[in-house]
Amino acid sequence: MPSATQDVTGLLLAWGRGDSSALQKLTPLVYRELHALAHRNMLRERPGHTLQTTALVHEAYLRLIDTQHVQWRDRTHFFAMSARLMRRILVDFARSRGYQKRGGGARPVSLDENVDVAHERNADLVALDDALAALAAVDPRKSRVVEMKFFGGLTAEEIAEVLAVSPDTVLRDWSLAKSWLLRELKRGNGHDR
Repeated sequence: MPSATQDVTGLLLAWGRGDSSALQKLTPLVYRELHALAHRNMLRERPGHTLQTTALVHEAYLRLIDTQHVQWRDRTHFFAMSARLMRRILVDFARSRGYQKRGGGARPVSLDENVDVAHERNADLVALDDALAALAAVDPRKSRVVEMKFFGGLTAEEIAEVLAVSPDTVLRDWSLAKSWLLRELKRGNGHDR
């Protein structure tokens, strides 16, 4: 869909320049993808989560339109930022609900993109967020790769475009970051001590 991608990019650039009508035109073009992104994120949450997919989309959308200092580059940049916001919303929601650091009834975190996370249980999004923050302190790019791939569902090519690196670099970063995060999550659960 090069035409739709170009339309989204053009509208983002116009919106960034202060054209409020561009935002009105942009919304219907990105809503379906934002909803799919939110749905992927909600699949990782515990059953009966009080925050629903549509509410997550709307909260992310409200935060996106409130971000006036972002210089939008293109569609991929927009969805990378959306993934980051949705992650923040879910983590903040989990923390506000008083989930304990290790538990709380969420689904288990699997960093394997081939695993169907919808059928797994007992994850710890807060622990993953803590591990991801620790990774960001050591290697911010690897942390962003995980965020965009795991939370945003972006492809290696899309992530490479956002980070201005090669897709091979993204795949190497993804592999190393998964290993690092899994080790940190095990360590946090009392393993390897």
